[in-house]
Amino acid sequence: MTKRTRRQFLKDSMLAAAAVTAPMISGSAEARSSSANERLRCAVVGCKGRGGSHIIAFSDREDCEIAYIVDIDEKVGQDRCNSIEKSTGRRPRFVRDMREAFDDKSVNIVSTATPNHWHALCGVWAMQAGKDVYIEKPISHDIPEGAALVAAAKKYKRMCQVGTQCRSNAALLGAMKFIEDGGIGEVNFARGLCYKRRGSIGPLGDYSIPQEVDFDLWSGPAPYTTPKLTRERFHYDWHWQRLYGNGDSGNQGPHQTDIARWGLGINRHPRSVIAYGGRLGYQAERKDPNYVDAGDTANTEIAIYDYGDKCMVFETRGLSVDNSADLEISTMFESTRGNRIGVIFYGTEGYLVQKTYTYCMVLDLKGKLVKEFKGGGDHFDNFVQAVRSRRAQDLNSDAFQGHLSAALAHLANISYYLGEDNKVSVKEAKAVLENVKSRDNNILTLSRTVRHFQDNGVDLDKYRMSMGPLLEFDPREERFTNSAEANKVLHREYRKPFICPVAEKV
Repeated sequence: MTKRTRRQFLKDSMLAAAAVTAPMISGSAEARSSSANERLRCAVVGCKGRGGSHIIAFSDREDCEIAYIVDIDEKVGQDRCNSIEKSTGRRPRFVRDMREAFDDKSVNIVSTATPNHWHALCGVWAMQAGKDVYIEKPISHDIPEGAALVAAAKKYKRMCQVGTQCRSNAALLGAMKFIEDGGIGEVNFARGLCYKRRGSIGPLGDYSIPQEVDFDLWSGPAPYTTPKLTRERFHYDWHWQRLYGNGDSGNQGPHQTDIARWGLGINRHPRSVIAYGGRLGYQAERKDPNYVDAGDTANTEIAIYDYGDKCMVFETRGLSVDNSADLEISTMFESTRGNRIGVIFYGTEGYLVQKTYTYCMVLDLKGKLVKEFKGGGDHFDNFVQAVRSRRAQDLNSDAFQGHLSAALAHLANISYYLGEDNKVSVKEAKAVLENVKSRDNNILTLSRTVRHFQDNGVDLDKYRMSMGPLLEFDPREERFTNSAEANKVLHREYRKPFICPVAEKV
């Protein structure tokens, strides 16, 4: 794709993030889904874990019916079918391969909670088959996949909702409007937090694949490694292996970075990123200096995003988080024990703190509570209403917003992975960060991170942090401008036939 063509594509995507109203074609899935009296037939793809919430959301509705359960684990899938039949009186059909459900023209909606490496291809395939899709965050496993989903939603005139459900919650809607109206003055900086304890996923080794699992289909676009796993637990722990997941940067992160972008009024990619941290601490926990955890994503990672006029920092911590070094953050999250997950907006006249998915508070510059925002919402209902209206602008979190938020995780991880072997002392890390443009106090954030490691028994003289390179990024071209090495890992190689097309070929 030429530079001009790609610029035009991205410009069109930004200006037309909400696709035009689709024409009604008699007898089509689109026409049927627009009828208020028609029950929408849904296929849930990936039904363990978060997929259970998708099942509840659609099976509890009178206007929806779960027609298919799709999962590569026969036992998990059949158990879900049994539960749905018991609660609704209707048994969905179970299939292992999502393409069987997509071939059924009577299916209107595809709702997917597969592992991350399947999200984009599932979404593109579904939209090409004429289905509207609800895709869990992160919408993609790499940046070009996100662009492909934006292009597919526009080309096929499909509703594509992303599972960043805070976009539909009353507390966040009110809080973001408060920031927009100048409630805490000028706001140019936000800090996202994922202080969430994550234990080791077990020692690196060879483990058997569960008998009920079709590992070829599960692997899909990812390499088919061997008939053996390298982690103990098959389900869920894929999050911490980069072939399939994106660490907490891409697991929890897209919720907080999405909110941070929202409050800062940013609808573009950053101009640069740098990330540092490591997968450290499990050696001390296991009292084995040679212990090798099966995960290969960071459990502690700090990312600094520069937008020129604005800045965002996202902090991921996977070890114990109750340490005294976080005085500022502990004060703002004083009623939250253990995990601290949220966003802090720094205004010239105060702070706005997102503490939970359904609660935000406003503090003055002295830390006194002055206002609260409360309340949840129904992100799935928002999706269904947009499916009915055929108005993409009705979606609270469309493919474009999901793409921007997922890309933040991918950008940070690329910096971290490229610097994984660049082990630095605390002094060396300080020297690097003193020269990084930011609206944060980079050295104070570093010192809190160092204290976090030390409080968890990490000897930073022996187990040093990794410092990624400062990567400059062209938001329109979606390419790095100062690193050919980084551009090489922007997009992964696929395994046939599980190939997700790039944006211009959807």
